[in-house]
Amino acid sequence: MSSFITFEGIEGCGKTTQIQRVAELLRSENHTVQLTREPGGCPIADQIRTILLDADNRAMVPETELLLYAAARAQHVAEIIRPALAANRIVLCDRFTDATYAYQGFARGLDKNMVSHLNSLATGGLIPDLTILVDCPVSIGLGRAKARIASSSGPREERFEQEALQFHDQVRAGYLQLAAKNPNRFRIIDGTAPIERVTAAIHQQITTYLTSHTG
Repeated sequence: MSSFITFEGIEGCGKTTQIQRVAELLRSENHTVQLTREPGGCPIADQIRTILLDADNRAMVPETELLLYAAARAQHVAEIIRPALAANRIVLCDRFTDATYAYQGFARGLDKNMVSHLNSLATGGLIPDLTILVDCPVSIGLGRAKARIASSSGPREERFEQEALQFHDQVRAGYLQLAAKNPNRFRIIDGTAPIERVTAAIHQQITTYLTSHTG
């Protein structure tokens, strides 16, 4: 049975580490898993990701940012996510439409109806079956994110990390509002717990979901 499960959270919450760990666990249990991410996930979307996360692109206006995310998502959904779901895979996606609401809607202040319309256009109405929100205080998340960037030898994808604390507070508040409005889809996980404990909590939530929706 196919399932579309997304991982969300502020910068440095640990979701990228956790989605990889959970994917390994599910594969060890003989599930067929497609692991992907946004922005990116396929060659065209990865090129857009480079533009979006490059700290040199400080002049980018919120509307450009929103439209680039929508463009990357449209390609990603068509090329990766929908084919994987059609093949009865469990799709684990690092960020999806909720990130656009949190970052561009809540934090950037763009019209939420416009964000909703673009999300719907880009995805063809695709909504995650389950969303794991890895939550932690902004001070902790940003500290982790900046440490990761400082130790990385790869591209410095840090345009969002350079935003003011207030921006990140608004992102987190946006995510928590989304979770409160969609309690049947969201599961909030404490991202300040030890890595192994966070993995176990997420794995339990996903296993419970898969069990309840099988047969």
